[in-house]
Amino acid sequence: MDATNRGRVRVERTAKRVRTYLGGRVVADTTSALLVWEVPYYPTYYIPLEDVDESALKATGATKHSPSRGEAVLHTVTSGTAEAADAALVYPDSPLEQIRGHVRFEWDAMDAWFEEDEQVYFHPRDPYTRVDILPSSRHVRVEVDGVTVADSRSPRILFETGLPARYYLPKTDVRLDLLEHTGTVTHCPYKGSAEYWKVNGKEDLAWSYPTPLPESERVAGLIAFYNEKLDIYLDGELQERPKTKFA
Repeated sequence: MDATNRGRVRVERTAKRVRTYLGGRVVADTTSALLVWEVPYYPTYYIPLEDVDESALKATGATKHSPSRGEAVLHTVTSGTAEAADAALVYPDSPLEQIRGHVRFEWDAMDAWFEEDEQVYFHPRDPYTRVDILPSSRHVRVEVDGVTVADSRSPRILFETGLPARYYLPKTDVRLDLLEHTGTVTHCPYKGSAEYWKVNGKEDLAWSYPTPLPESERVAGLIAFYNEKLDIYLDGELQERPKTKFA
């Protein structure tokens, strides 16, 4: 493994073929991408300049500074009739030697990303994150301010690296009369797009993946609740509220 730490940044090679598209055309296609953890939660792709369509990049003259990665030269990405302003960053003199000669594309500015021939959504998948979804017969009861809003003996328990276990419950075991749908939507590259409900008037305490990605199909249409923000009883025992970024 080729990895470097500088502050909070880790750099590591991936063996996956990575492609990104703009304007219906391939802008970059590489088997030598780097994964760079700019934040602790997930990595970003850096692609060698030689694997990027040279005609797609045009330096704007602007720069952007990062305390860990140094000074980035901003480029506009043009492909076909599409243009993404300041969507590509190159760090020619980065203190992180490995990312020199690479391009970082703003994920959301591009039309699509692929790992091998599978489309990837929202951000690159972390090779150190695993999602296991297991059927269970454990008794799960959810309370909000002393009111039982869900009671189930057939949960699907989702175990995701770095997060507390999440209990996904059949809608028939949930007091749907206490839930009010909100407009909140979040995205996960492992599970897909989630919709949210307020519970007993409290905002976004519950969520569901109506059409999850293939690896998380077992939770399709089930409802989960934030352990951090309400009371969950597991086999009759009140669980301690975990402390996470969602608390």
